[in-house]
Amino acid sequence: MIDITHKPTTLREATATALVTVSDPATITALKEKQVPKGDVLESARVAALFGVKKTHELIPDCHPLPIEHAACTFEVGAMEIVVTMRVRTIYRTGVEVEAMHGASVAALTIYDMLKPIDKGVVISGIRLLEKKGGKSDWKDRFDMPVKAAVLVISDSVSSGKKEDKAGEAIAERLRKLDVQVAGQVVVPDEPDQVAAKVKAWADEGLDLVLTTGGTGLSPRDRTPDAIAPLLDREVPGIMEAARSYGQERMPWAMMSRGIAGMIGRTLVITLPGSTRGAQETMDALFPFVLHVVKVQEHAFRHGR
Repeated sequence: MIDITHKPTTLREATATALVTVSDPATITALKEKQVPKGDVLESARVAALFGVKKTHELIPDCHPLPIEHAACTFEVGAMEIVVTMRVRTIYRTGVEVEAMHGASVAALTIYDMLKPIDKGVVISGIRLLEKKGGKSDWKDRFDMPVKAAVLVISDSVSSGKKEDKAGEAIAERLRKLDVQVAGQVVVPDEPDQVAAKVKAWADEGLDLVLTTGGTGLSPRDRTPDAIAPLLDREVPGIMEAARSYGQERMPWAMMSRGIAGMIGRTLVITLPGSTRGAQETMDALFPFVLHVVKVQEHAFRHGR
């Protein structure tokens, strides 16, 4: 099974349909009047669909077991056909489109099975996904102008050449995958004055985003939040709350991060951990969602606010 542990938990929804056609209008009449020998066709199909949704992971090898928060199977009965519609919702790390399609398929098969004694011409067709939403792509903003960012690596050992920069490179690579232009990538020692000067200079240049990595822990030299805090016009506490919550599910030490986030003018500044894993997990937690801040600033600038 594919590893989905890096994905954030979000509300996921999917709707699928299946089409069942009959060969005799009398079949539809029998269905509506509940005169089919095997019983109430639509109610049986509805119950079967719910079981199908819940058991999808038992039958489809790469489907993850997930909590089904809501499932509803409805039917539209025409002159010669029944349209099955299956809606599924969950709050989880992966989507429910296969669950919705499986539920619709099982409902259609149940209808077929119950109608075949009175109609040998029943056909199932058109099983398809109508809609899915809730993944990262749904929260990815479109920008009129390229988003420009800079990465500041804060580390005594990296700045002295004793250690290779991996966290900064990982952050920059992730930004490029999001179509964010990395306008600068600089290394400085754990000196608050140098940290503050570089971040302020980038903000003065009008960059959309500044990400720092390092200096957010509890050692005596970890002073990045202390250097950044006085520069902020507005703190955005929810950003780091989300990052710490995400991190805490994966690493108990995440609670000790002192990272902060906020605005300097129209520039969003986020302080990430210094470890490569911590930086990557914070990026997983925040992006692309946090880029909506840039969209808000873009809209405000366009309208002169």
